[in-house]
Amino acid sequence: QVQLVESGGGLVQAGDSLRLSCAASGQNFNDYNLGWFRQAPGKDREFVAAINWSGKITHYADSVKGRFTISRGDAENTVYLQMNSLKHEDTAVYYCAADSSRLPTSFLRRSETYEIWGQGTQVTVSS
Repeated sequence: QVQLVESGGGLVQAGDSLRLSCAASGQNFNDYNLGWFRQAPGKDREFVAAINWSGKITHYADSVKGRFTISRGDAENTVYLQMNSLKHEDTAVYYCAADSSRLPTSFLRRSETYEIWGQGTQVTVSS
């Protein structure tokens, strides 16, 4: 089983970019589907992006499509979230998550699909 540690968060201005990383320790990283979720103060955790185990299928929330890109580096045991054109409403704690199932990839939009979670990294976008 893998363990996940996010990094790369910080305070930026609207329009800036950030790249979040999520490093995995443990075995068989390339067997896992991976996702990014976020939670803003007072709001529920919401789906941001996901990539399947092969890296060939990705999903994005409508709110980030065209601005965020998820990718995985299996050699580095890391999943990335490149965030461009950041907006104040992107402010949240960002979590990465891993799932070992082979459900249809549409299930990767659901937080309950994932069995492993990182501790989160704060992203703050000033307007």
